[in-house]
Amino acid sequence: MDTLVGTAPTTVPTALRKLYLLRFAFAAVWAALLFATADTLGALTVVLLVIYPLFDVACAVVDRRSARAHAQPVRGLYVNIALSTLTGIGLAVAATSGIPAALRVWGVWAITAGVVQLVVGAARRHLGGQWAMIASGAISTLAGATFLAQAGKDGASLTNLAGYAFVGGVFFLVSALRLGRTRTA
Repeated sequence: MDTLVGTAPTTVPTALRKLYLLRFAFAAVWAALLFATADTLGALTVVLLVIYPLFDVACAVVDRRSARAHAQPVRGLYVNIALSTLTGIGLAVAATSGIPAALRVWGVWAITAGVVQLVVGAARRHLGGQWAMIASGAISTLAGATFLAQAGKDGASLTNLAGYAFVGGVFFLVSALRLGRTRTA
């Protein structure tokens, strides 16, 4: 339960709510496509792997613009942009070495980006609807460790990444709905 909803400013950025809805939709479609192709590391799967962090970069850029317009901290968003850019490059390179290498890169990204998401969500808690972002960041760090462990086992698969992305998208949806509720309250 988000106990800070009553203290949220009267003008919650609409752009943030729309961005969270877009992130949910993207994650749901991306997860379905990856799930369908996760058994092999073909061209479509590699493109999907690289596109996900690059989409995260685009979202962080939009988020940064909105945050700056509303005089909110943006340092964590700059860190997220750098991490996701490096991850996109890292996944393109790792994909040439196979699924375990891609899982390792994704795992490191999930851990580091999860910590950043947790910090940004905590800094924005006065907006309301951020408890889901905080929880998502914490879960992402744990999932990243799981991906690293999975990479070292026989039969490593990308299927769990689809579930991870979908669950992350659901957290964005919950935050978007909470932000909308806060805005109209």
